[in-house]
Amino acid sequence: MIDYEAEYNNRALVPEHPALIEGWARDASAFRAVATADLAVPYELSERTTYDLFLPAGGMPAQGALGLFIHGGYWQALDRSFFSHMARGLVENGLPCAVANYSLCPDVRIPDIMEEIRRLTGHLWERYRKPVVAFGHSAGGHLTATLLATDWGQRGLPPRLVPAGLSISGLFDLQPLIDTSLNAKLRLTRAEAIAASPIAFGAPAGTRLIAAVGGGESSEFLRQSRVVVDVWGRGGVATELDVRGTDNHFTVIAPLADPGSDLTHTLAGMLRGAC
Repeated sequence: MIDYEAEYNNRALVPEHPALIEGWARDASAFRAVATADLAVPYELSERTTYDLFLPAGGMPAQGALGLFIHGGYWQALDRSFFSHMARGLVENGLPCAVANYSLCPDVRIPDIMEEIRRLTGHLWERYRKPVVAFGHSAGGHLTATLLATDWGQRGLPPRLVPAGLSISGLFDLQPLIDTSLNAKLRLTRAEAIAASPIAFGAPAGTRLIAAVGGGESSEFLRQSRVVVDVWGRGGVATELDVRGTDNHFTVIAPLADPGSDLTHTLAGMLRGAC
């Protein structure tokens, strides 16, 4: 029998997580101090519905897509201020990147957050007229997959508004979370967990998804990425599984801040190929 409480308790699995999270905040602040950025741009009226836009030297490029980073925290913790440096890799490769904020549980529910991120993506199109390549970590990986699977044409937006995404340590099957302590704030019912799980969505054929996950993560996080690659791949999505060395849940995103890393080069290629 799987101990879901242990499998999804990343902070217990990585005892050094406080120092790693402090490092995120420090590196994010340092990047903001030198970056060309438009900070705290509202996309809706509530306090947390804002984003930061980071631009390369020379401003918004004429070609290529816009990157959108979506943070993790199990839909109930953290904010964009911890993750500004996740835009550094793209920006130093000449590409723009937005870093999203969104409302948190228990003030809202996961379907509300999914809809907020969809509305943010629509806002980005209306403002910048660029396709969006989403990339996100943990809960942000779930929201990345949500954007790929959204019927944008039904919303009066380009059908392939989000043609590609990179989900890092993503959550694609939410049912295991129901009987964990995480659900005290998430308040997921069985029906809601199924409806909000990307593996239960119609696979968005013609899109591309890379599911990256640390080789040192729990067996459940490894399973989550393997399953979405399999299910969506059979549904016509160009999927790829990227198991990254011995990285844990907190170190696996570090390459995004490095403009020369393999993960940044892959992501930059996704943006350049989106137009």
